[in-house]
Amino acid sequence: MNTTVTVALAVGALVVLVAAVALRVADRLGLPSLLLYLALGIALGESGLGIQFEDYSLTRTLGVAALVVILAEGGLSARWHDVRRAIGPGLTLATLGVVVSIAVTAIAVVWLLGFGWGFALLLAAVVSSTDAAAVFATLRRLPLPRRMASALEAESGLNDAPVILLVSVLADRLTGAAADPWWLTLLLVVVELLGGAVVGVALGLGGAQLLRRSALPLSGFYPLATLALCVLAFSSASLLHTSGFVSVYLCGLVLGNAALPHRTASLGFAEGMASLAQIGLFVLLGLLVSPGALAGALGPALLVGGVLLLVARPLSVLLSLVWFRIPWAQQAFVSWAGLRGAVPIVLATFPLTARVPGAALIFNAVFLLVVVFTLVQGWSLPWVARRLGIVAPLAPREVVVESAPLGELDADLMQMTVPQGSRLHGVYLPELRLPDDAAVVLIVRDGRAFVPDRTTRLMRGDRALLVAARRAQPAAERRLRAVSRAGRLAAWRGESGAADETD
Repeated sequence: MNTTVTVALAVGALVVLVAAVALRVADRLGLPSLLLYLALGIALGESGLGIQFEDYSLTRTLGVAALVVILAEGGLSARWHDVRRAIGPGLTLATLGVVVSIAVTAIAVVWLLGFGWGFALLLAAVVSSTDAAAVFATLRRLPLPRRMASALEAESGLNDAPVILLVSVLADRLTGAAADPWWLTLLLVVVELLGGAVVGVALGLGGAQLLRRSALPLSGFYPLATLALCVLAFSSASLLHTSGFVSVYLCGLVLGNAALPHRTASLGFAEGMASLAQIGLFVLLGLLVSPGALAGALGPALLVGGVLLLVARPLSVLLSLVWFRIPWAQQAFVSWAGLRGAVPIVLATFPLTARVPGAALIFNAVFLLVVVFTLVQGWSLPWVARRLGIVAPLAPREVVVESAPLGELDADLMQMTVPQGSRLHGVYLPELRLPDDAAVVLIVRDGRAFVPDRTTRLMRGDRALLVAARRAQPAAERRLRAVSRAGRLAAWRGESGAADETD
């Protein structure tokens, strides 16, 4: 085998292992993991082990690919009930909020740094997008009000698309590659966003039907097929000259909230792939930076970051959320939690590949801005949440039912685990009142499997295997959720077990 390939595989494997250990260290220190990944990339680069890497075009391509996987995982893991309540605030932050943030930041860049309006708007657009990887990784470890957290996640999942389009247009204008009227450019952006939404939802709905009706030969194909559908949504939308980033997020959202076979395994696989994408992306960006060239960009980075954090972001949040009856304490947290990460750094490679004058300053300033302000914001988020009094109490875990089709039997094999705090504990099997064509066929308790009978009671920690006719599977799953929430008298208490009834 080629020695270069062997060495590359060894280095890649070591990077992933070191990054996994770094994630554990970051959790203990309360430090955003992306900073450790960036530091690992810098340590491997020209100022460390001496790896020379200056391919901005390749970085842009791989960065876009990594963002596709990260956005797919964000959509797959988002709960529709939370998104439905937060779609208004999230969408407003991703559109109106971005416009306000760009305008305020650009004014500050022109006034305080003396740059021209075109360059100032480009720099402001590059740093305006909150980062999906940083937001998903940080907020999901904090017990926050679900509507507020979902609004932040929706914002970070949706604001990449308009910002990427805007950065591309501004870079082309500064190099003379585009000369369309501004109103035509705006119209094209709106059409691309709407078109991407249509493609993503259509592929998500069609893909969910396909996966539900297919009995694949290996269960491991279902996670692969689910993620492949999301990537297909991005590619299809891009080939149709619509927004692939909107498409991949919405496709993931539809698939993640559908009753898919092996849904839990699919979500776990997507989370692992997103983590791998984050590691690779941040290490690559760390490799790309030249530490010796950062000193000249420190002043602009601190100035732009300060304006963004203390003026532009608070004003954009105020104008975006004032319509939605969100408490002031939560608005303050949303303002502080506008994390920047890989997305602005990847966007900073767009002017470099387009050969925009001054693009190197944009890249170095954005890199420093992300490092400094992620360190400040990421470390302080738990403290800010406690000081604002918005930390939510931890809720009991919801029972998760995973299903797999049995092909020619026209039935589904279902698996569930009785979680801590579930009212399934102590319930006799007949009290479940499952549909006539559904039954519990096996229980694993304390490592021992046995076939239950009518006198068997479910216990906390039990893993149960059920078989249901395909037409009865949704009703059986709803009944299990209802009993888990409200106990054996769930129907009397008005609990139907619908997936959107809990936070």
